[in-house]
Amino acid sequence: MPQENKKRGRREEKKRKRDEHEVYNGASPKRQRSEEGVEDEVKIVLDVDPALDDQEYGGAPLPDDVPFYGLLDEEEKTYFKRADTLLELNQFADDEERNLFLANVYREAGGKELKIASSQSCSRLMERLIRLSTSEQLKNLFQKFTGHFLHLVQQRFASHCCEALFLQAAPIVTQELIAPLAESSQPADDEGIKMSMEGLFLSVVKELEGNLGYLMTDNFASHTLRVLLVVLSGRPLRSTATTSMLQSKKKEKIDIVGRRNESRAEETASRTVPESFQAALDEMVLGTVAGLDTTYLQTLATHPTGNPVLQLLIELEFSRSGKAKAREQISLFRRLLPDDPPVEDTQSASFVKGLQYDPVGSRLLEAIVQYAPGKVFKTFYKSLFRVNIGNLVRNDIAGFVVSRILERLSHDDLQYAVGQICQHIPLLIERNRTSIIKTMIERCQIRDVEMQAIADTITKAYGGSGASMLMKMIRFGNDDTQAMAPERKSQLEAQDAGRLHGSLLAQTMVSAIGPLRDMVCNSITAMDTSTLLLMAKDRTATHVLQVALTCEGQSKAFRRKIIQKFFGHITELSLDAIASHVVDSFWTSTEDLLFVRERIAEDLLQSEAALRESFSGRAVWRNWMMDLYKRRKLDWIAKAKGTQDVEASYANPKPRDGTVPKSGIELARERFAATKAGKTAQGRRGIGTGANGVQPPGRPGGISAKV
Repeated sequence: MPQENKKRGRREEKKRKRDEHEVYNGASPKRQRSEEGVEDEVKIVLDVDPALDDQEYGGAPLPDDVPFYGLLDEEEKTYFKRADTLLELNQFADDEERNLFLANVYREAGGKELKIASSQSCSRLMERLIRLSTSEQLKNLFQKFTGHFLHLVQQRFASHCCEALFLQAAPIVTQELIAPLAESSQPADDEGIKMSMEGLFLSVVKELEGNLGYLMTDNFASHTLRVLLVVLSGRPLRSTATTSMLQSKKKEKIDIVGRRNESRAEETASRTVPESFQAALDEMVLGTVAGLDTTYLQTLATHPTGNPVLQLLIELEFSRSGKAKAREQISLFRRLLPDDPPVEDTQSASFVKGLQYDPVGSRLLEAIVQYAPGKVFKTFYKSLFRVNIGNLVRNDIAGFVVSRILERLSHDDLQYAVGQICQHIPLLIERNRTSIIKTMIERCQIRDVEMQAIADTITKAYGGSGASMLMKMIRFGNDDTQAMAPERKSQLEAQDAGRLHGSLLAQTMVSAIGPLRDMVCNSITAMDTSTLLLMAKDRTATHVLQVALTCEGQSKAFRRKIIQKFFGHITELSLDAIASHVVDSFWTSTEDLLFVRERIAEDLLQSEAALRESFSGRAVWRNWMMDLYKRRKLDWIAKAKGTQDVEASYANPKPRDGTVPKSGIELARERFAATKAGKTAQGRRGIGTGANGVQPPGRPGGISAKV
C-alpha cells in the first residue's frame, strides 16, 4: 500500500498544525476557485473596533467599502488585448493611422475606463493609451478618473495607470502655463465647467486630502503618492535620483517598439509649475505630518513602504524651505529629531544610531545628510558622526551613510576623516567594499587633500608591486574565464561584483593626479603585450586602460609607450566588440602624437576589407575618418593636427569628373611660372632698369605717353 507523501522538519510540522487549526475554525488556508473560473472574493478581516468611524481610522475607506467597477466580458477582453498588441508592436504606416486607431480604441473604451484600469489583463492597454494620447485625450481621461482616485491609487493595477497619467500630464501643465490655451479648447466636466490640467491636478490633491497618512504605507498608493509629490514640486520626471525613488527595479516597463522619446531632454530637466502647486504641496506636507507624532514618524522611518515617502518629504522640505524651515518646531525634520542639537544621551541621538545600521532606515539618514542645509549638517556631523566615522565604515550598511557624509565635508574635516578611515582600508578591500575608498579619493581630489597615506595603505593592502598590484585589484588573470564562450563569460563577470568595484576604484585612482595615478600607470607599464591585449578585450578591465590613456594631464611618454605596444595588433583590436573602444580612445590619446596617429591609420587602411565586414570594425573606420584619410590625406592630417575642421573639408568635395585636384606644391609652381612669364613680357616691352625705370607720375608701363 503506498504511503502518504510527508515533508519532514519543524517548519513543515508547524505549518501543518496551523492549517489544521484554520480548517477547524472554518477558514480555508488557500484561496479557492469557483467552477466558473472566477476567483471567490477574499474578505480581509481587520481587528478594528466597529465603534470607530472612518475619521478615526485615518479617513480612508475600509476594504469592504472599496467600490467594484465591474468586469469586462470575453469579447471586450479579446478586443482590448488585440489593441494592446498592436500598440506595442507599433507597426502603423504613419502617425495619422496610429492616431485614427487610438481614437477608435477610445471610442470603444468609452464608459469602461475604470474597468480597464482595474483589470489585470487590460491595464497595460490603458498605460500605453496614456503614453500615446494627446493633451485633449489625457484631459478627458483625467476627468473620467476624477472622483475615483482615492480608490484607484489603492488598486493593484489601476495605481500604475494613475502613475502613468500623472507623469504624462505633468508637461502639459508647464505648456499651459507658458502658452495658455483658449477657453473653447479646454474640455468641460459633467457640469459644463472648463477644466485646465492645473485644475485637474488640484482636484486630485483635494480628493486625497485627509488620507495621506494612511496612503503613505499602502503597498500600491505609496508609489502613486510619490509621483504626485514630484509632479507638484517641479522636480525632473526622469532623472536617475527621481526614478529610483518613484519605482523599484522590478517594475514592469511598458514600452512601445520603435517609438523614440522626443521629450527625453524635457523630462530630465526641472519644470516650471504654477504657484498653486507650491501651495498645494505645502498643504499636503502639513496634512501628512499634522496628526503624526515623533514616535510614529520614527517608526515610519524603518517601514519599507513608508520610508521612500518620508525621504521625498524630507528632501522637498530642505530644498524648498532651507534652514529656516528646518529649525521650526512644526517642520517634519524637527518632529523626526526634536532635540537640537542631537547630542549624546538624547532620544534623537539614539534614533540616529539605530538608523545607521538599519537597511531601510539608513536610506532616510542618507537623504538627511545629502539635503540638509549647511549649518544643520555641520551640527549633525559634529554631534553624531565625527568621532566614530572610522568605525562606521566597517559596517556594510553604515558605510553608505559615510559615503554621503564624505561628499559634504570641508577640507579640514575631510583630512581628519581620511586619517580615521585609512587604518580600515585593508579590511574594506578584503570585504570588496571599495566604494567608500573611491568616494574618499574623489573628494580628496576636489578638496585638494594629500593622498599619499591612501596610496601607501592601498599598496600594502594588495601586497604587490608592478603589474601584480593592478591585476589583484581588478581580479584579472587569476581565473579560467578566458577560454569560455563569450555569453558564459559575460554572465560570470556580471555576477562578480568585486571585479566591477575594483575596476571603478582603479579608474578613480588613475584620474587623480598624484601618487595614486603613478601606482596604476606603473602597473600598466610593467605589463607585457599579451597581457595588455587580454586586458583590452576584457569587459571590465578595458575601462581602466581607456581611462589611463585619456585622463586629463596624462604624460606623453606614458601614452606613447603603451600605444606602441599595440602596434601590429590594431586590426585584431578593431574587430573585437570590446577592444574596439580602446582603438577609439587611441585617437583622443594621440592628440599631440601625430606620427602615432598616422601609423595606426596606415594599419587600419591595410585591413579595410576586414574592417568593413565587421560591425565594430566599421565603427572604428568611421571614428578614425578613414574615408577622408584614404581620399584626401592632407585634409586628414590637417584635421589630426587640429588646424582644419573636418566639416569644412567635406564642404569642398572631390570633383566627380575624374580629375585629380592639384596639390599645394603644384599650385605654387604655377604661380611662380605665371609671375616669371609676366616679368619676361614686361622686359620685352622695353622697361628700363635703374634710373631709366623711374617714370613720371601718371605714365604707366615705363613708356612715354603719346599724345
